[in-house]
Amino acid sequence: MPLLSKIRIFRPLFTGAALASVLLCASIAVAQSVTPASPQPESVQRFIGMFSDPDVQRFLQQQSQAAKTAAETPSETPNADPSFSEFAMRFRAHASGLLGAIQSFPLETMRGGTVLERDIQANGGTRPIFLVAAFVAVGLAAQWLFWWISAGWRSWMARAPFATVRERVIALAARILWAACYVLSFGLGSIGFFLLFQWPPVIREIVVGYLFAIVVFRLASAFFDVLLAPRAEEEGRFRVVPITKDAAGHWAKRLGYLVGWYAFGWVTIRLLGTLGFSVPARQLVAYSLGLVLLVIGIEAVWRRPSRLSAGQASRIGLRARNWLWTVYFVAVWLLWVVGAMKLFWIAVVCAALPGAIALTKASVNNILRSSAEEEDGHKKGTVVSVIVERGIRAALIVGAIVLLADALDIRLTQMTMQDSPFLRLVRGLLSAGIILLIVDLAWSVVKVMIDRKLGDTEAVLEVGSERERRRTRLRTLLPILRNFLMILFVAIAIMMALSSLGVEIGPLIAGAGVVGVAIGFGAQTVVKDVISGMFYLLDDAFRVGEYIQSGSYKGTVESFSLRSIKLRHHRGAVYIVPFSELGAVQNMSRDWVIEKMTITITYDSDIEKARKIIKKIGLELFEDPEFKPTTIEPLKMQGIDSLGDSGLLLRMKVMTLPGEQFTLKRRALRMIHQAFNENGIKLAVPTVQVSGGKDDAVAAAAQQTLAAQSAATAANPA
Repeated sequence: MPLLSKIRIFRPLFTGAALASVLLCASIAVAQSVTPASPQPESVQRFIGMFSDPDVQRFLQQQSQAAKTAAETPSETPNADPSFSEFAMRFRAHASGLLGAIQSFPLETMRGGTVLERDIQANGGTRPIFLVAAFVAVGLAAQWLFWWISAGWRSWMARAPFATVRERVIALAARILWAACYVLSFGLGSIGFFLLFQWPPVIREIVVGYLFAIVVFRLASAFFDVLLAPRAEEEGRFRVVPITKDAAGHWAKRLGYLVGWYAFGWVTIRLLGTLGFSVPARQLVAYSLGLVLLVIGIEAVWRRPSRLSAGQASRIGLRARNWLWTVYFVAVWLLWVVGAMKLFWIAVVCAALPGAIALTKASVNNILRSSAEEEDGHKKGTVVSVIVERGIRAALIVGAIVLLADALDIRLTQMTMQDSPFLRLVRGLLSAGIILLIVDLAWSVVKVMIDRKLGDTEAVLEVGSERERRRTRLRTLLPILRNFLMILFVAIAIMMALSSLGVEIGPLIAGAGVVGVAIGFGAQTVVKDVISGMFYLLDDAFRVGEYIQSGSYKGTVESFSLRSIKLRHHRGAVYIVPFSELGAVQNMSRDWVIEKMTITITYDSDIEKARKIIKKIGLELFEDPEFKPTTIEPLKMQGIDSLGDSGLLLRMKVMTLPGEQFTLKRRALRMIHQAFNENGIKLAVPTVQVSGGKDDAVAAAAQQTLAAQSAATAANPA
């Protein structure tokens, strides 16, 4: 059913409820004005009225409790740090007070009921529960009126985009403001309309208190609804806390119940004090109401959606973690019951602070992430997100310190007026913590700026362009700058923290200088490496990604350290060369390169025809889309370089961008070989020719003479 149809159906119901509530409140006001006067004397009436006043009752209770405490307290001055026996006595007194409250609770309930009944009779017999229901109906009517008036606002929020940071912040602020106004309209319609009339003190406290608890519950539910967006029909809404839909629905409901029940219990305990209940009786009720909070917390832990799938495993099993949280909740509740409030607050802060910091970091990064990060899938922090996240974290830490100081009875304002070794140490620790937070904020901002700048240099630009040279230079210098700033921030933080703790850092700095000089003399090679590296970088001799050669070392520059450079050879080997051993550097990756090639043809080949073929091939390669972006000048023949033993040596050259000449050379030689074969130009092949000239006839005659002599000798052996 459309929302507008539902509103039209329920409009008579809201109108009737509001009219009935107004009529009921008006009748109560008339009943108050026409109630007959009591026949009791005026002085008795004034006495009863003073006794019914909450301030008078609170004063009498404080005086009674102070007298009881003074009677039970020993005469000697208590120690600031009680011993175990004193703690045991206090626990015994606390337990006995609770047992006594159990016995006296029916009597106190009757006495409180008498006080309440007297105000009910003075109000015309109307019970507070009916007043609460009536003014809740008035608040719902006012809330419906705001819903109807803000139709355009809600329509805009439903269409609001969440693509950019600015759109997310505006939409989130609008949703929070609308939710606050929505609940405020209920509060003004219920509490505000109730306060327009005169009511007896106890009735006023009860009705306003429980209306206030309802407002707190609805405000918390609306706040969690904005942050977690749990409803299925709002799947497209932006979820501030980056969790799944099931987890959002689970935690939004449980957290709303926790806040609502806490508000109800807090109001109930205060009202019991107004009705005259003793402190042990109120503590007994508070512990009973706290059991409900304990059950809600344990149920929320055990039934929470798991982030791990069926095939995944965690270091600690889900069931084991649930039992750990259950034991923790029970232990915290027991600490509260036994009155160990110092341990209670320490346990609460130690568990809540890390979770709050992690949740804040995830939420801030989720809100302030940029659309570019969503496209490439990388999570990159921004300066604004770092400042906001670190600022909230610092506020949480400071708030936790203030809370623990109040729970442990440590007066931070009085620490500056007292002087003792322990207080000096505490002041120093607080100052050191503040310094570390400030330095951490500064370093995080600087680191994010450098990392984002490095991320912008990941995209490869046009080879040889000025922007590409600037990109490679930034990728070379920024990591070194980041390491240097990290060391600087760490040194500053340590020195300032030691100074805040009372350590004299002057002699420490002087001693560090002396040690540094001694180390410098003993490690001259290291100092030489560092200084040489600084000058290499200042001269822009090489950058990350460039191919360099120095002596027997050559390769692509991969990274730097303070004293060495890492070179990756084209065959895969890695050279780690100290800067002082580099010497003259041959950079093969700057601006352009000229590749020269030679080819040998036979002496009977047509030189002019070979020149035209080479020129044609060079122009074809120059217009080829594969080589055109990297070729500066086309391939051409420079002429005959020399007359070789086997043929004519032709020299050619081509100008390309660094590193691109090898592919073009291979393609050019293949095309030249094919074209020469097709045009009858033969490549010279080395041959060996043996010849003698006139000496051949002399050798033949001598050979014939020797043969004749051998024949004659054979015929006449004697």
